[in-house]
Amino acid sequence: MRTTTTLRRTGALAALLLAGTATGAHAQFSGDPASGASDAPTSAPSAEPGRSAKRAEARRSQRQVDVSPYLEVGQVLTADLKNGGDVLTYTTVAAGVDAAIVTTRAELAATVRYEHRFGWNGGLDDSNTISGLARGRIEVARGLNLEGGALATRTRADGAGADSGLFIGDASNVADLYSVYAGPTFARRIGGLDVGAGYRFGYTKVDVDTPPILAPGSQPQDIFDSSTNHVAWASVGARPGDLPFGWQVSGGYEREDASQLDQRFEGKYARADVTVPIGPTVALLGGVGYEDIEIGQRNPVVDAGGVPVRDANGRFVTDKSTPRQLSFDTDGLIWDAGVMWQPSRRTSATARVGRRYGDTIYTGSFSYRADHATTLQVGVYDGLSSLGRGLSGGLAALPTQFDPTRNPIGGNINPCVFGQAGGGCLSNQLGNATAAQYRSRGVQATIGSRFGGWNYGVGVGYDQRKLLAPLLSPIASLNGIKDENYYLFLSAGRRIDADSDISLSGYLNYFDNGAPGVSDVQSAGLSAAYSRRFWRSLTGTAAASLNAFDQDGFNSQLIGSALVGLRYNF
Repeated sequence: MRTTTTLRRTGALAALLLAGTATGAHAQFSGDPASGASDAPTSAPSAEPGRSAKRAEARRSQRQVDVSPYLEVGQVLTADLKNGGDVLTYTTVAAGVDAAIVTTRAELAATVRYEHRFGWNGGLDDSNTISGLARGRIEVARGLNLEGGALATRTRADGAGADSGLFIGDASNVADLYSVYAGPTFARRIGGLDVGAGYRFGYTKVDVDTPPILAPGSQPQDIFDSSTNHVAWASVGARPGDLPFGWQVSGGYEREDASQLDQRFEGKYARADVTVPIGPTVALLGGVGYEDIEIGQRNPVVDAGGVPVRDANGRFVTDKSTPRQLSFDTDGLIWDAGVMWQPSRRTSATARVGRRYGDTIYTGSFSYRADHATTLQVGVYDGLSSLGRGLSGGLAALPTQFDPTRNPIGGNINPCVFGQAGGGCLSNQLGNATAAQYRSRGVQATIGSRFGGWNYGVGVGYDQRKLLAPLLSPIASLNGIKDENYYLFLSAGRRIDADSDISLSGYLNYFDNGAPGVSDVQSAGLSAAYSRRFWRSLTGTAAASLNAFDQDGFNSQLIGSALVGLRYNF
């Protein structure tokens, strides 16, 4: 009896491994936390084996449709508490909609908001802002899903790291960022084989009204403009049964075309993997294959002194007459080996070491679900990425059920989201709107839970980018520059009674820009908001925040802000 149970658990472990990688071939190129966050991606619930699939179906069968359009008006006061700056006031008028939809075949979480600001002081102009985050999935047939996601937010244009509080008051050095992805995924067991395939299209755009203000003597990077990216992958494999091990053969293709310097990324791979259970909770992993990756771009226009020319927005001007030069080129054998441990259905961990990009790489993941309300996820990643491809992969890695939160003063999307199915952060992608391709290495961890009446979430991570540029280009000095970003975000909230609730959030960010002459940046902030329903759908809100910013070459800032507002939900 014990032997039968052991074999059953061993087979289930191998099945989980193969099912989890059935649609995960796209991660071969990704340098995002999505690559190492989980070996069982949420994009393929139909591939979950046994009772896991039944539990997932039970969750989907709990029908929920909550769509809440709203109008909002608020009055904001903000002041620099450290430098004796002017007290600025402005009025906000906003319209938006929050949605959470769960049906038997579809899941969607979204928040979209349009805001107009009326400045009351000479230091603040009127402005318009569109912000939002959406992630959804619809099952069109057994095993076949259509997925998509979108993001509209703001980020820094000066390469100073993600800063959740910089958009309050006079938001200089700010870029508007828009990103969207969509595509089908397929994961199904056919004739004893696990078959997976997928395609993803992504588009990213960054708008900059004025060139960023940089510290004296700093060497600026190029600013991202726009790009399109395509990813296609397919795999087929079998679980242990006739053979004492599981196997999988997979392949994929990825391409990105960026407007800046006519940049192009193109990669393809093919590989074979085996999964060898060595016990009821442990399996050995191994894979070998071939990859071919090229990254190239044209030169910028240079002036008589050989200095790259920039346009009115601070971007390099492309010299169309020059040929495209390679900034990265590799082809040949790739391999990796590792281990997976799954002591229970709630806990799993993987660790891998291998050879890619002409270098040794380390990746891994850890997932723990303590109960229906508490999930911990950790991912270690190493890969090639860019702002466009990174955002497409980051959006695809977010859960389809989460509670979107915003800064109560600035109204911008918070960089991390949390839900019962897990969480995710886009802090590393939003840390620098660079146009360069880069090697990305790092670790990210998220935890979300409910305790003592509070809902809370924590996201923490470290990301290192090594920029890639052609060695014979006028901007060859950017090649090899390493930017490092350390970030922490936390949020908490609870309902006080039937008509009122409170929410808290905070962040810490340290950004080490590796470019010569550019100083490190530290930022931190705390915010609190209290909301109370006065009458039917009319809610009043009072909020306050404190944000600090420090960088050599600039005056350090300590910004205090307060808001009072009304919202009407339809």
